[in-house]
Amino acid sequence: MNTVFQPNSKNVSDAAVSEVSFFEKHEFAIRRIHSLLGLVPLGAYMCVHLTTNASLLNGVATFQRAVFLIHSLGSVLPLVEWGFIFLPLLFHAILGVWIIYTGKTNSSQYRFTANKRYTWQRWTGMIAFVFLMVHVLHLHGWFHAEPWLALMQPLGLAGFKPYNAASTLIMQMDGFIWPTFYLLGVLATIYHLANGIWTAGITWGLWISPQAQERATKLCVAFGLVLTVLGTGAWWAAVSPSVEEAKEARVIEDEMYEANLKGGLVYENDEKRIPADKALGEPHDAASDDESEDSADAQAMLLP
Repeated sequence: MNTVFQPNSKNVSDAAVSEVSFFEKHEFAIRRIHSLLGLVPLGAYMCVHLTTNASLLNGVATFQRAVFLIHSLGSVLPLVEWGFIFLPLLFHAILGVWIIYTGKTNSSQYRFTANKRYTWQRWTGMIAFVFLMVHVLHLHGWFHAEPWLALMQPLGLAGFKPYNAASTLIMQMDGFIWPTFYLLGVLATIYHLANGIWTAGITWGLWISPQAQERATKLCVAFGLVLTVLGTGAWWAAVSPSVEEAKEARVIEDEMYEANLKGGLVYENDEKRIPADKALGEPHDAASDDESEDSADAQAMLLP
């Protein structure tokens, strides 16, 4: 007599549960955390950042004053940047990659606007992440270690100095490639945020009915258009000035630095400004600074 093995249904269900990944097990919460981080703090910071950069349209002094205000946080600023910008961005990006990997687009079979927006949201998310990483490298260099900056700055990277904000920003945006890259990156990021607000509303159940979704679409389109005007204004303020205007901006910035330093509104930090003996656009050489300091020390020892 042959015996047919019948698997225990409990063992089968337990094995199936054990194969479920952590992301799949907690998908409900993870997707809500992902959408929330995209709005706060990342979306809110993006609006503040574009507004700050667009203030350059009102003049060098207005922009530099705004940058001084940000850097008046001193040693707290890195904690704010990592806690409210970099870590949330990495978390949002990693979750976004997982959503793209596990999601299934059907825009090729169903050519509805919502299906296309689903695809565009994924593509602009990837473009935005690459843009932001390159943006930070281009202006700030990712890391502030002198050996690393000594490698980056001769390549035209890590050239932004907060205490010479307008002049160094203008020089970093010189040419054709960088302005084009920034314009496309800013527009992709704006779309990702504006459309992301709409999808976040679906995720959180804020607009479920077709009528509510239609109203939300109009609201998000209006928000996206306002942010596009703000973003292109910030872009134009950085790319339109000439090298001569950048040199004039440096004079204003240095005067403002000395005044604000005496007033206690900024902290003395030579790493955040162009050295007095360096021309605008010339890479900062930490080794030469060390040599000049050693030379000054040696001369001081020889003095009576």
